[in-house]
Amino acid sequence: MGTWRGLRVAFILGSLFMILLIIVYWEDVGGFNLYPLQEPKHESLHPRATAGSPHSTSRPQNSSSSPVPTTARSTTLVSEETGGAAEEHTEEEGKEKQEQRQQETREDEEKERSRTTADNREQEDRKQRIMDVCSGKDSVEFPGSTRPFEQIPNRELDHLIVDDTHQIIYCYVPKVACTNWKRVMVVLSQFWRHYGSLSRHLMALKLQHYTKFLFVRDPFVRLISAFRNKFGKPNEDFYKQFGSVMLRRYANVSGSLPETAAEAFAAGIKPTFQQFITYLLDPETERESIFNEHWRQVYRLCHPCQVKYDFIGRLESLETDAEHLLKLLEVDHLLHFPSGARNQTAASWERDWFAQIPIAMRRELYKLYEPDFELFGYPKPDSTLHQ
Repeated sequence: MGTWRGLRVAFILGSLFMILLIIVYWEDVGGFNLYPLQEPKHESLHPRATAGSPHSTSRPQNSSSSPVPTTARSTTLVSEETGGAAEEHTEEEGKEKQEQRQQETREDEEKERSRTTADNREQEDRKQRIMDVCSGKDSVEFPGSTRPFEQIPNRELDHLIVDDTHQIIYCYVPKVACTNWKRVMVVLSQFWRHYGSLSRHLMALKLQHYTKFLFVRDPFVRLISAFRNKFGKPNEDFYKQFGSVMLRRYANVSGSLPETAAEAFAAGIKPTFQQFITYLLDPETERESIFNEHWRQVYRLCHPCQVKYDFIGRLESLETDAEHLLKLLEVDHLLHFPSGARNQTAASWERDWFAQIPIAMRRELYKLYEPDFELFGYPKPDSTLHQ
């Protein structure tokens, strides 16, 4: 009996001990689900749920048999879908902009090619015209058109200037933007020299291998520009050398002339445009001295029948021709043609300037400059010659 009573006491004590353990470790008993596990958190994308927020809603006890439409997971999925759509939209916009830029680049390149093709075609037409006139196809005869280059005296080649650095020969024509083109030559080579100072052997070599260019202008408009520049305002050198000669010969000035241009202009004594034209047409003028470079014909300055120019520019299209030429010379990355203030004599002024000139004198003047009109493709000024 004593043994049995001891066993009963031991059983009772053991049971009490087990009950105590169950009470102490109740939270860790795995057979019950009174406190469900929280949803996995996406810490990097969403803020931590706080007490009382929808994110703390409990799941039903039988979580394995029912869907879980929690607000947190719905928000996460919507945000991911929205973010993905935004990224896709941004990527599409980027592609569209890139394609648009590429299309604009292709269009610009196509325009540049078209313009270059048109410029090249225009240059070929200008050069072909010179060849036709020089060969006599247009039945225009003028002194020196058929003489060989070797027969041209060195003094008549002094308007050709040479840049050996870039292998360029430029024939400058006064009153045709020559000051700016000389500036370009100085910038390119720092030093240039007159072609006529070279030996004939070097001349032949450079003519064969160098790029040669010149710029021209409507002959009558160039004459008007020369007169305005040299006789329209006091110019001591031109007054003494040319203006006083015109006044003595054609102005019927009584007594002596003022000694200076300033005094002459102050007294209202200055050459008129008609006196200037008369001076050009007077055979006595060139018997005394060759025409000044400002009104000498271009064919006498640059010899286009003997020098095969690679580029013929026009003042009337100066900006586009200058851009084309600098590319041809492969120096467009070094400089741009100066675009200074324009004070050009307009072609539209021609009729006004010639209004007081007798028609017979106009026609005679045209014959004097006809080679320049024909060589460089300027139309015959019929309205000036017949009105």
